[in-house]
Amino acid sequence: MQVESATRKPRILLAASGSVAAIKFGILCGCFSDWADVKVVVTQAALHFIDRTTLPKDVVLYTDEHEWSTWSKIGDTVLHIELRQWADIMVIAPLSANTLGKIAGGLCDNLLTSIIRAWDYEKPIFVAPAMNTYMWTNPFTERHLMTVDELGIILIPPVSKRLACGDYGTGAMAEPSIIFNTVRLFMESRQNASGGRTQ
Repeated sequence: MQVESATRKPRILLAASGSVAAIKFGILCGCFSDWADVKVVVTQAALHFIDRTTLPKDVVLYTDEHEWSTWSKIGDTVLHIELRQWADIMVIAPLSANTLGKIAGGLCDNLLTSIIRAWDYEKPIFVAPAMNTYMWTNPFTERHLMTVDELGIILIPPVSKRLACGDYGTGAMAEPSIIFNTVRLFMESRQNASGGRTQ
């Protein structure tokens, strides 16, 4: 069992919230799926932008419906707890302004935010925000980012470009390759520091 634990792939919980940048979520999942075991959590709003056919075939996707359909009585498993226990790391990309505000406020009204509320913060969470420039520069966003930083959540900053709404400015989600490389380098450096064991 110890040998298995030391050599198994990282377990990555990828999540998407309701931003138009979720159109790139299939690419992001593809980046991670060769390197890690991947499970996916998406909000109802994110489903508006995600083409499920772009997701790797072996990736399991969970929605709010799964959270409520898997429990009927005391003793049944609770999905947001099961996923939190399974994962080594969580990556939310894109992180919308709305979900950022929910996390900062401690709200847990869907599967994604329930996982965050139940998270073991000994395990890392990365977030890649995506929103309109004026939403990104809004004072509420600054406050919310300070709060999630205090939790130890790691920010992959948005970039400046022409946004889907037509505005030009900061707020576009970092490219999937940048998100993947950031997380992979973090995990590999942590494994090297711990002698190669997956935490």
